[in-house]
Amino acid sequence: MGVALTRSAQWTAAGHGTGTLEITPLNEAILNEIIMFVESFIYKHPQEAKYAFVEPLEWTTELDASAFQSGYVVSDSTVKSEEVDKNGQPLLFLSVPQIKIRSFGQLSRFLYIAKGTKLKEAQACIEANRDPVVKILGSDFGTMEDDSAALNILDKITKDDDPEREIKMKLAILLKQLDLHLLNQSLKHLSLEIHLNPVTVKRHIELLKRFSGKGEETVLESIEYTSDYEFSNGCRAPPWRQIYGEICYVLVKPHDVETLCITCSAEGVFLNGGKADDEREINYERKGEIYKDLVTFLKEISAKFSENMSKQEINFDEEQQKEKEQFDAAPKKEEAATNHKARLGSDKTTYQKNHINLAKTQMTKRLEPSLNWKTSVDIKDRKSLVKDSQEEKHGTRLDKTRTSISPGRAQLLRKSIEKPEEIISESSSESEEDEEPVDHRQEANADLPSEYWQIQKLVKYLKGGNQTATVIALCSMRDFNLAQETCQLAIRDVGGLEVLINLLDTDEVKCKIGSLKILKEISHNPQIRRSIVDLGGLPIMVNILDSPHKSLKCLAAETIANVAKFRRARRAVRQHGGITKLVALLDCAKNSIEPAQSSLYETRDVEVARCGALALWSCSKSYANKEAIRKAGGFPLLARLLKTSHEDMLIPVVGTLQECASEENYRASIKSERIIENLVKNLNSENEQLQEHCAMAIYQCAEDEETRDLVRLHGGLKPLASLLNNTDNKERLAAVTGAIWKCSISKENVTKFREYKAIETLVGLLTDQPEEVLVNVVGALGECCQEYENRVLVRRCGGIQPLVNLLVGINQALLVNVTKAVGACAAEPESMAIIDRLDGVRLLWSLLKNPHPDVKASAAWALCPCIENAKDAGEMVRSFVGGLELVVNLLKSDNKEVLASVCAAITNIAKDQENLAVITDHGVVPLLSKLANTNNDKLRRHLAEAISRCCMWGRNRVAFGEHKAVAPLVRYLKSNDTNVHRATAQALYQLSEDADNCITMHENGAVKLLLDMVGSPDQDLQEAAAGCISNIRRLALATEKARYT
Repeated sequence: MGVALTRSAQWTAAGHGTGTLEITPLNEAILNEIIMFVESFIYKHPQEAKYAFVEPLEWTTELDASAFQSGYVVSDSTVKSEEVDKNGQPLLFLSVPQIKIRSFGQLSRFLYIAKGTKLKEAQACIEANRDPVVKILGSDFGTMEDDSAALNILDKITKDDDPEREIKMKLAILLKQLDLHLLNQSLKHLSLEIHLNPVTVKRHIELLKRFSGKGEETVLESIEYTSDYEFSNGCRAPPWRQIYGEICYVLVKPHDVETLCITCSAEGVFLNGGKADDEREINYERKGEIYKDLVTFLKEISAKFSENMSKQEINFDEEQQKEKEQFDAAPKKEEAATNHKARLGSDKTTYQKNHINLAKTQMTKRLEPSLNWKTSVDIKDRKSLVKDSQEEKHGTRLDKTRTSISPGRAQLLRKSIEKPEEIISESSSESEEDEEPVDHRQEANADLPSEYWQIQKLVKYLKGGNQTATVIALCSMRDFNLAQETCQLAIRDVGGLEVLINLLDTDEVKCKIGSLKILKEISHNPQIRRSIVDLGGLPIMVNILDSPHKSLKCLAAETIANVAKFRRARRAVRQHGGITKLVALLDCAKNSIEPAQSSLYETRDVEVARCGALALWSCSKSYANKEAIRKAGGFPLLARLLKTSHEDMLIPVVGTLQECASEENYRASIKSERIIENLVKNLNSENEQLQEHCAMAIYQCAEDEETRDLVRLHGGLKPLASLLNNTDNKERLAAVTGAIWKCSISKENVTKFREYKAIETLVGLLTDQPEEVLVNVVGALGECCQEYENRVLVRRCGGIQPLVNLLVGINQALLVNVTKAVGACAAEPESMAIIDRLDGVRLLWSLLKNPHPDVKASAAWALCPCIENAKDAGEMVRSFVGGLELVVNLLKSDNKEVLASVCAAITNIAKDQENLAVITDHGVVPLLSKLANTNNDKLRRHLAEAISRCCMWGRNRVAFGEHKAVAPLVRYLKSNDTNVHRATAQALYQLSEDADNCITMHENGAVKLLLDMVGSPDQDLQEAAAGCISNIRRLALATEKARYT
């Protein structure tokens, strides 16, 4: 962490110890990475989180003492953590505003308390502790800048007699890994930045000058350089400032803002300290954020500038166009001359010179910021799906500057007619690669490797040579390392992609094979994939799928599989009939012109089907394509291929089925085609990738009860349990634990997992695992712990503490599952005692503040058994400051699950008379009454139970009647759910103690409904119904008696 903060973080120019972190995107990214590391530390590494630092991390905080609650001793201006080190010193000490923290556990809790200000707190901590590693582990670690130094320190720790040496060693490794991660993230961030240059800045300023002046319609009053002297490199900043990347300084006077002194640098444009009237020197210190260019900066600062720019748009665009035409004229002439000479096979020197100039010009243009005032994006690939579809309908070309497309390919593009409903039919759960990457090209002055020029020569032969020369050039190109990004982008930059795609439109099989082999290799690159789609390569590859030559079919399908990694490519495959043709490859043995040599013939058939399945796997990530596969008859063919013994074939087949299993139609077919049996069989394979995809397919399908039973009947639970012991492959472990989680929903499967010792193994996976594994592990334990025997087993295996530790996380899915698991364990008194001792109930209560409704609901459900089984539950609930008010306020939620869970919690809270009095004061009666008009049976049941409990305090019975809660409750008796009947009858019995409520019940027909329930086999329902009828009848008799007396 020290190396990253020293070398990558951007500090102000102040000396060491007093400098501050600048407000830059890079620094923010570094701070966010550190925050994520610290927040997750407490549950990823619980033992290391308790380690006390050699020296405390000390800084000035914005938090006051009132922000700290349970777990801390709080006074007016000081806070001490109850957690102490071996010397009895608190691990967190706050004396407002100075704070000292001595463990990662307390750091993690502090960030949780800080909430919205945690970024500022992290910044203050780093600024005050420039080398935090030294304070955490000691001064020996201040020199840990390379691997040899790190090894020496680890060797020293090993020889030391310190009892904490193992924890120190692990911490040292973890901090070293964080350091490397921060450095890598910084490099990625810096590589994406586009730097300004003197030519671009000058052009911006001159263009703005033309539209500046004293008139109301001008964009600025004036814009002038602070210095008239221009150096030979185009900069106007003094040499001692140029070393910081600064280009020039300009004085800008907008119409509605005071004169601004602005610095233009390679990193961007920002406001500096200005220039006083009596001083010649500028205050160079930055006073705000960095903007990408001058226009963006002025739009942010001046509303008048932004308004007038929109009015001047047409004139401005004309000026901009003139400059572009002058700038583009020479490159266009060179491009035309180059193409002409290439066709004629002209001399090498001229060809190479022209292409160098063209490449440099295109690269320079791409690196310069846009002067389009409407924030339009030059790269057309990021336009909306609807606009994409309209252009494809009319056969418009996606890039006007593209090399011309052959007539055959243009015809294929014109055949693209898209249905409107297909525009919005893509799956919302597609991979991250759906967001196409930003295009990065080599900088104009970059040193290009020799392969670049060699590939350029080969492309020349591809363009101008005969068939033999073309084949030789293709073979020579394959000799390069096409997996290397430099070679891949070189083929694109020198126009090789257009040539390779055009070769697919010829009649020469050898040329097609050579071209496809190259395209297959280089299409692993995301930028190449996008270029292939832009150049119309996919329709041609789809047509090749009809070829009688199996080698061509295989290569075309494999290339499609590589290209169809993003949404637009998948849509293009479907629109050109590719799905139907790929499905046909799964049954390809019918049409072949190759000799019928049985072994070779069978091998080629298998390869064609494998490549078809591979392409369908890539395409099946969208809903529309899944439907297209089903309609084309792909499912029975996939089911048949699943019975093969070829592992290379099975992986893409299972992968496709796994993607399709997210749809209900497919899950029904999976049951009927006996696919589960084959998935279970392949779980016993030695191939880890095949095991992973089979487990993931079971995970997708096991939402259905019948499927869960099939997995058990075919013996699938035992291999799943055995795969838990192999924890090296995290992707496979995530799939296996997911399958176990879903299968555990059935009680019969839980019994089997207990028999196979899977529950003990799951408990062991609660620490040191990635979140995607933890979500599934905790989900499985939550289902298993619904049974008493398994709750005892989890407790004996030490599973309660790691589960409680996970309650401090931020992952929504993990929190939902862990609250369910903790709630299930709390049903067992001994486990509940452990949860209470570990402060688990307080952590559950704090999750009621979580912004996600699912987390709130799950936490409220978990609190019910905690309150029910805790010793002195009433006192425990009252000890949470503001806890009861928080619960009552949750009755204002719009989420039915949250409301039902909170009503259930209130039912348990109200068992204590003091707590019932408190929640009554907080207004629980009117809020419960307001919910009475609901049709949701789950909410009805728990609402009725809560009302029944709340009637037992003061005049709450009367209050429920006044708030019109009685009549809706009577309607609950018409529900089909017996649980609702029982809860409602009990509530009505309590309410019937008030005479006015009895009258309301009688008027709404409660007596007849209750009479039917007196004969119910449910004893509680019988008694409550009879008691309510008794109260109503007693009131009627009293009224009758009063009338006659």
